[in-house]
Amino acid sequence: MTVQASPLTSDYDAKRRHAIAAATIGNGLEWFDFTVYGFFTPIIARLFFPAINDLTSILLTVGTYGVGFFMRPVGAVVLGVYADRKGRKAALTLTILMMAFGTALLGFAPTYAQAGIIGPLVIVLARLIQGFSAGGEIGGATAFLIEYAPPEKRGFYASWQQTSQALAVVLGGICGTIVTHALDPAAIDSWGWRVPFLLGLLIGPVGFYIRARVDETPVFTDSHTQKSESPLRDALRDHPRGIASGFGVTILWTVCTYVLLFYMTTYAVKQLNIPLADAFVATTIGGLVLMLGCPVAGALSDRVGRKRLLLAAAIAIGVLIYPLFAWVNASPDLMTLAIVQGILGLLLAAFTGPAPALLAEQFPAGLRSTGLSLAYNFAVTIFGGFAAVIVTLLIEATGTKLAPSFYVMAAALVSALTLLTMQDKTGKPID
Repeated sequence: MTVQASPLTSDYDAKRRHAIAAATIGNGLEWFDFTVYGFFTPIIARLFFPAINDLTSILLTVGTYGVGFFMRPVGAVVLGVYADRKGRKAALTLTILMMAFGTALLGFAPTYAQAGIIGPLVIVLARLIQGFSAGGEIGGATAFLIEYAPPEKRGFYASWQQTSQALAVVLGGICGTIVTHALDPAAIDSWGWRVPFLLGLLIGPVGFYIRARVDETPVFTDSHTQKSESPLRDALRDHPRGIASGFGVTILWTVCTYVLLFYMTTYAVKQLNIPLADAFVATTIGGLVLMLGCPVAGALSDRVGRKRLLLAAAIAIGVLIYPLFAWVNASPDLMTLAIVQGILGLLLAAFTGPAPALLAEQFPAGLRSTGLSLAYNFAVTIFGGFAAVIVTLLIEATGTKLAPSFYVMAAALVSALTLLTMQDKTGKPID
């Protein structure tokens, strides 16, 4: 006998799928611009921050990339509180409109040769707006996914948040590969670098349409869910351990993301003398492995426990990162770089796929977006936003091109020690 699903069950399953699509597509489009800026750093450095030498120019460019991260904690507080008071849907719709405005500024910004100091100032303003928007995106999107998920599938559902970031890496890498292969260097410097940013303007209409049509989470609208009049105060007062542990776990998450994905294109070009087009191909491969691996890792964490999986991944990253960097430096070509990026993508998926669920499970629904946003964004601002600056200076200070691996190893140690102190709430009631 065939048992048919009831209309109510089918309708709710459809809402769950819509929720994943809304969070994933919107979040992916938001992070697309962050990815493209990181990938095109060598070109932006020449056009907007001309300096006496390449090092100074690169430092100014990645420093401007990091400036936007100063606004991340501000966005985390303002938009995290807004999501806990007015709803996940309202916050997510607002963030995507703000990111679209920042992307438009980047796409149409005049270069230093065209407008002098005004060009770099427009870039800085765009980064500040995007930083504020991104500060509220992670907390709102992850809370949204967690609250739509069945208890036994929270890891799988929340993993789509990180999957969307990997999607942004893939799309950014594809755009970079097409631009660098289809255009000559003069055309790229003249107008080609703008193409990915202008494509990113799809953030506005596409993301807004998708998010405006999704329903608010049932947990947030439930009359039994306790809302807070002051989510920031209550999160800091009642859940300091959750915020602190989330901060510690995010250190490796953000260092890996910004060093092993976003910075690797610049590293390959400037340190390994690999052609920009080849660097884009390798980074795209790493992003594709990460994108496919995150849902698998999230689902695996639902079976074996999030703490166990993240701890194993943190140890593996800490042990393998140095030999991987040594290998690509000994054999700096497309094949080696692609293999290394693929391995790093797999390790990163094992850690970052379950990480959003682990952080979200530390907080109740009424404070979830605020608590998660605080833990994540303060760590990202300190350890991720200026990761490119830190590793560039480490290379100069130590005289070795393997220096980025030292930064990753230190982050792996801190996050592993943090995980040992955390409670694993996999499959347990959290609301």
